[in-house]
Amino acid sequence: MSSSQTKRPLAASRSGPLSGDIRVPGDKSISHRSLMFGGLAIGTTKVTGLLEGEDVLATADAMRKLGATVTREDDGTWYVTGVGVGALREPDSVIDMGNAGTGIRLMAGIVATHPITTFFTGDASLCKRPMGRVADPLAEFGAKFITRDRGRPPMAVIGTDEAKPVTYTLPMASAQVKSAVMLAGLNTTGTTTVIEPKPSRDHTERMLRHFGVAVDVKINDDGGRTVSLTGPAEMTAADIVVPTDPSSAAFPLVAALINPDSNMTIRDVCLNPLRTGLITTLIEMGGDITITNEREEAGETIGDLIVTGKNRLKGIVVPADRAPSMIDEYPVLAVAAAYADGETRMCDLEELRVKESDRLAAVAAGLVANGVIHRIEGDDLIVTGGVVPGGGMVETHLDHRIAMSFLILGLGAENPVAVDDANPIATSFPNFEKLMGDMGAVFALHS
Repeated sequence: MSSSQTKRPLAASRSGPLSGDIRVPGDKSISHRSLMFGGLAIGTTKVTGLLEGEDVLATADAMRKLGATVTREDDGTWYVTGVGVGALREPDSVIDMGNAGTGIRLMAGIVATHPITTFFTGDASLCKRPMGRVADPLAEFGAKFITRDRGRPPMAVIGTDEAKPVTYTLPMASAQVKSAVMLAGLNTTGTTTVIEPKPSRDHTERMLRHFGVAVDVKINDDGGRTVSLTGPAEMTAADIVVPTDPSSAAFPLVAALINPDSNMTIRDVCLNPLRTGLITTLIEMGGDITITNEREEAGETIGDLIVTGKNRLKGIVVPADRAPSMIDEYPVLAVAAAYADGETRMCDLEELRVKESDRLAAVAAGLVANGVIHRIEGDDLIVTGGVVPGGGMVETHLDHRIAMSFLILGLGAENPVAVDDANPIATSFPNFEKLMGDMGAVFALHS
């Protein structure tokens, strides 16, 4: 969202049972990668089900500026004709990544080992986010970075034509940093290796294999993983069917669980085992969720979710090792916890402090505004559930997930819950209000 765009406050009110058979937008992580990888491959990649949110459209524009041909047909099918690894051209202008943290970090990895200079910027939220966590390992390849203080964008990446392969140990599990290093390795002679302390999302590994790149993954004795690839690699165009995004499905999923007598089917959800932490957690909390029609598409597991609101949720301890598989879903999990009996402890949420906003602080502030009992101990968030008073205004900090999470909170609260700006929702879930409204959710502009 442009920082100059007029804010649009929105409120959600108690809605009663929700029902519907829905398909949420395409997975954001897979959508970003399908455009990037298609642009690096030889040939034309057909992409169906692409998320057409602002974040992904920014990646499409970035790949065009780097030389790929990216087009959309009237039926929503996208085609990407790539230039091949090593053949990206230097952009004529600054690349604006909007709010796309995944986009800017992965793009930095791609251009770091091409002999071009690329300038990146983004919206007000993105320009507050630290890039040092990707700049530091990418500098080991020989790339140079120029940023504002504390490693914040705008950012210039001066790529190298003498890239040296690296072995990098992640200080914490991060699919973005892992992917940036691996993508830099595509145009590097030799073997690039990433060692991660805990398994993080593996969409990059799966999709690289789909495009013909050999990726070696080994499980370490401590439960972490070692991921390697050897470059320079050649990528061959491969069609992609984008499953729906489990991070977006999380919002109607939780809405159905907290509103008694709801009944909902969510179609074609990505069920990658490193993305299903929220589903696992909600089932442990007593949520009635059934997975049906499981199948494989382009290396990813897909299925349908049947959800009802017949069971009241109960508080649990969410273990720290589950965080990488549900890092984007903690705000809406906090909403579920607000309606659960007892106390829910979410452990080791340090990573939330460097998302689109300081999400841990933003979630806590939203809970305070709406009368939900909670506390923060170190990096743990503890929520005591029960009746939600509501009635508060939540500051979103230009964060789409904070906006949607607290609108979901309002659907079962005693009083309406408002967010200061619903515009950022378009970055990942453009039809959120209509889809939820069609199922019975009550939203209204807030004055």
